[in-house]
Amino acid sequence: MANLLTPHVTARPHEPAVVDDRGSLTWAELNDRVNRLISALRARGLAEGDRIAVIAGNQRETIEVGLACMHGGWIMVPVNWHWVAPELAYVLSDCDAAALIAGQQWTQVAVDALELDAARSTGPAVRIAVGAASDRSSGFDDYDEVLASGSAEEPIEPTRGGPMFYTSGTTGHPKGVRGVLAETGGGTEMWQLIGASIAQTLEVAAEQPVQLVCGPAYHSAQWVNAMAPLLVGATIVLQHRFDAADLLRLIDEYRVTNVHLVPAQMVRLLRLDDATRDTFDGSSLRAVFHGAAPCPESVKRALIDWWGPIITEYYGGTEGGFISTISASEWLERPGSVGRPTSVIEVLVVGPDGQQLPAGEIGDLYFRSLLGSDFRYHNAPEKTAAAHLEAGVATLGDIGSLDEDGYLFLSDRRIDMIISGGVNIYPAEIESVLAAHDAVNDVAVFGIPDDDMGERVMAVVELAAAHRADAESDLAAITAQLVEHCRTQLAGYKCPREWTFSDGLPRNEVGKLAKRTLRDPYWTGEARTM
Repeated sequence: MANLLTPHVTARPHEPAVVDDRGSLTWAELNDRVNRLISALRARGLAEGDRIAVIAGNQRETIEVGLACMHGGWIMVPVNWHWVAPELAYVLSDCDAAALIAGQQWTQVAVDALELDAARSTGPAVRIAVGAASDRSSGFDDYDEVLASGSAEEPIEPTRGGPMFYTSGTTGHPKGVRGVLAETGGGTEMWQLIGASIAQTLEVAAEQPVQLVCGPAYHSAQWVNAMAPLLVGATIVLQHRFDAADLLRLIDEYRVTNVHLVPAQMVRLLRLDDATRDTFDGSSLRAVFHGAAPCPESVKRALIDWWGPIITEYYGGTEGGFISTISASEWLERPGSVGRPTSVIEVLVVGPDGQQLPAGEIGDLYFRSLLGSDFRYHNAPEKTAAAHLEAGVATLGDIGSLDEDGYLFLSDRRIDMIISGGVNIYPAEIESVLAAHDAVNDVAVFGIPDDDMGERVMAVVELAAAHRADAESDLAAITAQLVEHCRTQLAGYKCPREWTFSDGLPRNEVGKLAKRTLRDPYWTGEARTM
């Protein structure tokens, strides 16, 4: 028996553990499938510490692979399912993936990526796809056939594994975050402690907990909001694609107690028509957490008015986990705050001289785990060093202050980043793709306000001399070329939604782009600048 599931399999084997678009798995069924997957992957030669890349949706297989890695000593690398083949190929090479598991909708992207993986001539040796049995030419084994080949009875010697998440990079490529979750070796007892601690922070209901996951499980926040509650016995309900009206239905149908949202989802919920909203009961909800992006005050107040004072905001990131939290009642007293640091985190506000600043003064925000945990970026020691003030003291790139009572307020971002719909987008990655187009002489990418998504991607392009055109029709044609160029290299959500052309971009005498002079006019009159 997979020991992390043992208490729940023993106590309620026939109750639902995971619910997805295809139905539900009981705790006993989940345990059986996880055991078989561990056995089958070991039989295929995967060794402790090997990386298993997974491009799949919010579906049972994603949960099963996560649990298998936690017991098998492997590192799960969840891959953004919006990525195109070159993006996936980079990560497969960078993490040196020993295995690739693809959901049924992403097999072709996986095949295309493997053809581009020049860094490793063969790519991952183990290739598995959900529903791939009818197409052996792709080189992928069928997931269910792989499960059938494994033993449900074979004793499992658990070895701790975990996830390594890739975040988009400020210098053009995603970077893997190696933190406490991605440690391998030893027993799985640490996962029991981590799961219990995170579940307590998330206020997972003590009795009959049901966690709804309505954001992509490749994201660290969504993964944590699925796996930690599962470890303490919560039923996990997976919504593959967010739909506001369907979210309300799922909450009532499955008596959901806990859910995680991002501000863009909150906006869409509030825009539902009165008839749809009036059908919603919602009495089962106990805790609603939101984060990943700044939330407009009007949106948060409106959701509190509708759902009650069960809305808790958090500030954090893949590198640092939950850094601070704030309840609805606290936030109503201190609107704009993201709360006080959790009991295991210290927040430092640091000035330009590297010295800690007193309450009320704005500076660079750094965090330190009081448990001694830290992180590093996989294969990127220079990026690791740049994110640290000293060993154990790191930053997410934000600027802010602490008030006299220790409540944290965010002011701006030091690093060049866009947050759209709760997803981090780094302009440098987009700029490097656009700069490779022969029509582009110079380019600047930044975020501008968007009522739904918080920010949307804007590109300002200086055309190369041979491509400069005054006619609006010519500019439209060039824009179409640039859009197509982006979409062949980048996931759609990274591609600029707005385009404008300039005779020259503002750069100083050493060539540094003064991007704020381009960005700031779009934010004039906005209640926030990030």
